[in-house]
Amino acid sequence: MKVKKILGVDIGGSGIKGAIINTKTGEMLTPRFRIETPVPATPKDVADTVHRLAKHYAWDGAIGIGFPAVIKNGVAKTAANIDNSFIDTDVNALFSTVTGSPVFCVNDADAAGIAEMRYGAGKNSYGVVILITVGTGLGTVIFSKGKLIPNTELGHITLPNAQEAELYSSDAVRKNNKMSWEEWGKRFNEYLLYMEKLFWPDVFIIGGGVSKDPKTFMPYLTVKSKVVPAVLQNNAGMIGAAIYARQRVKALYPQD
Repeated sequence: MKVKKILGVDIGGSGIKGAIINTKTGEMLTPRFRIETPVPATPKDVADTVHRLAKHYAWDGAIGIGFPAVIKNGVAKTAANIDNSFIDTDVNALFSTVTGSPVFCVNDADAAGIAEMRYGAGKNSYGVVILITVGTGLGTVIFSKGKLIPNTELGHITLPNAQEAELYSSDAVRKNNKMSWEEWGKRFNEYLLYMEKLFWPDVFIIGGGVSKDPKTFMPYLTVKSKVVPAVLQNNAGMIGAAIYARQRVKALYPQD
């Protein structure tokens, strides 16, 4: 099975987007195509949306999907900003059946981290790196000496103020509460300070929509760790999902 080109898909709380990726260079070979995430985001409706996306590209090869859940052996063990009926669903099998293609799902934040460490802001980082995707929720990924620690769910930790981090400092909270960048930036800083206290990373990489214009919030951050915006921004999830799928295909079919 040829794996240089793979359809990378990123399933988010508000949109499902994809592009064909050159997995050897990280280059997007097509424009991104986006479809709104169905409400409710049930397995059937999300699978139908992924099928529509694959049909848009007339795609019949391998597909990598960044999925908003803890993924263990292709099975979703949690459900973040999607319907709870996804819990314990074999998402690899579900999407493979609907699309007719081999599908490999990985935690969405892990996907973004894989891309940023390979081609983006973490490319030359070797210590402890924490990437945080800021969007509908807070996705987190940790690398130590270049190795991924999968399925961290540190957006759901309880902060010292007794609030869940994601419900206190996600970009959705900023938008829904019409917060200024200064007000939100100080909230996000509280989260980073707590993460720094727990892990003392060498670098924080900030991804998601807010990474498009880091000047809006970075002046309000006081952590001692280095903080940099993600280079691949909102495309990191698609690129990382494709890279992950390439790794899985090559592991299953080493002769190729």
